[in-house]
Amino acid sequence: MTLAKWGVMLTAVLISAQLSAHEFKAGDLHIDHPWSRPLPPVAPTGAAYLRIENHGQTADSLLGVRSPIAEYAQMHEHLHVDGLMKMQQTERVDIASGQTVIFEPGGLHIMLFDLREPLVSGDEFPLTLDFEKAGAVEVIVKIGEEVPEPAGSEPPHDSGAHQHH
Repeated sequence: MTLAKWGVMLTAVLISAQLSAHEFKAGDLHIDHPWSRPLPPVAPTGAAYLRIENHGQTADSLLGVRSPIAEYAQMHEHLHVDGLMKMQQTERVDIASGQTVIFEPGGLHIMLFDLREPLVSGDEFPLTLDFEKAGAVEVIVKIGEEVPEPAGSEPPHDSGAHQHH
């Protein structure tokens, strides 16, 4: 194979790796792999998940979330209270310097209420994250691309559609 062909192949591999990484950057914040589960077309709510890493020297806070596919969106967390798992809205998520915050099923997550369109596997949608210091950051959420569970962990018992009490 000629040197020129190797160069073309290497460029294609590097571009492919960058596209599949599905990462976003806002200043010192690194937002990795926003995803959502596909749901039936009649589902009124959905959820989005992602990772936020703070590579900076100062803390930042996620103050809100929004998406054109939902009437409104909120940050929620699961809590274990008296042997029961409950969910509650959280107004802000602090991200200390050097910290990684993970939005995942069964933990901190983003709820999408009154969906305006179904969450169909293979589709994607925009989600805006409003940070105190980094400002508004738009990411693209891919539907159906779950992050693999760490080895030895049990998958969470979360259907993606939540009931609120």
